[in-house]
Amino acid sequence: MMKKILMFAIMAFALIIAGCGDSGDTAEGAENGSSDKKYKMTISNSVEEDSALHKGLMEFKKVAEEKSDGRLQVEVFSNGELYASEREAIEAVQAGNIQAASPATAPLTNFVKEFMALDFLFVFDDVEDANSKLDGELGDLLKEKLEENQLKGIGWGSAGMTQMTNNIKPIEKIEDFKGMKLRTMENNIHLDSLKELGANPQPYAFGELYSALQQNIFDGMQTTAQLIDSSKIYEVQEYMTVMNHSFTAESLVMNKAFYDSLPEDLQSVVDEAGDAFTKHEREVSVEYDEKAMELLEKELKVNVLPDETKKAIIEKLKPVYDKYEKELGHDIMELVRN
Repeated sequence: MMKKILMFAIMAFALIIAGCGDSGDTAEGAENGSSDKKYKMTISNSVEEDSALHKGLMEFKKVAEEKSDGRLQVEVFSNGELYASEREAIEAVQAGNIQAASPATAPLTNFVKEFMALDFLFVFDDVEDANSKLDGELGDLLKEKLEENQLKGIGWGSAGMTQMTNNIKPIEKIEDFKGMKLRTMENNIHLDSLKELGANPQPYAFGELYSALQQNIFDGMQTTAQLIDSSKIYEVQEYMTVMNHSFTAESLVMNKAFYDSLPEDLQSVVDEAGDAFTKHEREVSVEYDEKAMELLEKELKVNVLPDETKKAIIEKLKPVYDKYEKELGHDIMELVRN
């Protein structure tokens, strides 16, 4: 009897030891499985594949997937395939329907008002001036504000300085804006500034702009040379005025909850890929802008805004500057100016 009891005790002890061994193997497997977990990232991009922005996003994808050994899987949808409207894309990121988007910063003003500081006419000297400020205190402040709205700023891009096209006449004086139907982004400073100059501006999805211009829904529009080129806008416009009146910044924003859910090592990879996006996109942007200007000078009737008209516009827009500086605060405007 005692032998049987002893035998049962030994068998029970062996089962316990075996169970502990299995538990250890399971825990180790779970740990390994966790480190091998894959995270899918869908990025919405409203502009064409033949653009600096798309190429910057492909650099992000390359770095993110390589540095994570495939644990980050990035899909980039360009040409407005997912969302023609950049505002809709930003809302989708906020809601977690997609993980990231690459809107221009102007539509972000509908979510973070401080982005309006980038949109004043003639506030930046050139692309280099704007980029350096986004890489400094101004950019850090804007990223903080994004996080308050469930968005994570991953990188900054550049589409260059903004030009004006239309089908009526070259713009040489303020009076030339009068009554002109102009497409612009969904941005209050852009809308108020163009209204102050006498134009009739309306926001409209960029992905649908070509056909709108073709159907004469608008007389003209404003965007950068490279986007006029890549979207073939020059096929449905006659004049271009080189104004360099505003800087068109691009962004790469991510759903903050998604970013926070990533393991720390993958967060670092995303940050590194974001830096790669910024560097590559800006380099390609400069090349594209130079090539685009050469093409547009052949395809369109091009004139340069006279200096005296530029000064008159700045003076004319003083009420707009004052209005929005009161709303945004003096401090952020100092970061833009200095």
